Amino acid sequence: MNKRAAGLPAEQDPRIPPEIWVLVSASFVIALGFGIVAPALPQFALSFNVSVAAATVVISSFAFMRLAFAPVSGRLVQKLGEQPVYITGLLIVAASTAACAVAGDYWQLLVFRAIGGIGSTMFTVSAMGLVIRIAPPNKRGRVAGMYATSFLMGSISGPLIGALLVEFGLRVPFIIYAIALVIAAAVVFVSLRGSHLAARQASSGPAMSLREALRSSTYRAALGSNFAFGGVIFGVRVAMVPLFVVEAMQREAGLAGVALTVFAVGNALVLIVSGRLSDTYGRKRFVVLGLLVCGVSTMSLGLSENLLVFLVLSGIAGVGSGVMSPAQQAAVADVVGSKSRGGPVLAAFQMVSDVGGVVGPVGAGLLAEHLSYAAAFAVTGGVMLLAAVGWLLVPNRPAPKVTAE
Repeated sequence: MNKRAAGLPAEQDPRIPPEIWVLVSASFVIALGFGIVAPALPQFALSFNVSVAAATVVISSFAFMRLAFAPVSGRLVQKLGEQPVYITGLLIVAASTAACAVAGDYWQLLVFRAIGGIGSTMFTVSAMGLVIRIAPPNKRGRVAGMYATSFLMGSISGPLIGALLVEFGLRVPFIIYAIALVIAAAVVFVSLRGSHLAARQASSGPAMSLREALRSSTYRAALGSNFAFGGVIFGVRVAMVPLFVVEAMQREAGLAGVALTVFAVGNALVLIVSGRLSDTYGRKRFVVLGLLVCGVSTMSLGLSENLLVFLVLSGIAGVGSGVMSPAQQAAVADVVGSKSRGGPVLAAFQMVSDVGGVVGPVGAGLLAEHLSYAAAFAVTGGVMLLAAVGWLLVPNRPAPKVTAE
């Protein structure tokens, strides 16, 4: 007999709720589209006869606005709820992307792209809140792994499709992405409109403030590890690996892409499994293990002179990232709980990753320039080991029971 038909509350249903699959699918579409415009964006900026530095500002403006608007997004989620903020964020990115497609000069492109960063942080923070409230408490790790895997698969596929679409014109990828976002927003709106899980409001439990969350050793440790995660995984890896392959190893630029792909494959192989295991055996041990594996392999990257060794180390770093990421997300979800709305709490968690993504490449670049690539990778890998120390003070607990919330 169907358990929901038998009268069990949806949060006690042992299955993954269908609402989660909607959000996972939307995550794939969002990441796919983001990857589609990635190859076109710098070329499009350069087409307005600006310098390379000016072209990179268009890219960084998106990240800057994500970071700057994150606290506002958290307050909006706290006040309005996740669903409207999520849909609005998607539509803002869709509108800004469509505007980029018709930009007439460099400054229009810069402004339109920056506005997209506002929408991006809105749906990122609200999506995290929705997943926390909808996912069964005893399956948060598994759900976090599913969500991360869908985003990763979209991120890998997007640039490949984008490279093909560029052949039809630099504006085409933006149009495709804008249409995809509108469709995704419509699907999520229709699918979640009648869901009591998605519509459940904070009145069912107290809103969690950032000050309250900071009393939790788990949340404090998660802030530290997410800063390291953003700095090393989203920042240093993307910025330094291509430079190391080309300049230090004297290899073709295409092999840098291979190294990044190997990392992504290692990541994808373990995300769902590690998330599911963290539900049973606790979050702490998987976060610590992942940080150690990713940290040591990152430190070793700068010492490798053989391309095969470098690729193997990249894959191992990806595995480490995949081991810790779902457990870390689930640990934050455990802190917030499914009956609380923690917009500022989730916004702060996202912000530290974005700060790491900005600071990490700059610091690593200075170390590589003034010392060596080995020093740059050693220090950044050491940051992950330092983050692991913070988790040693956290009690290891399995996922909450479905009745605990």
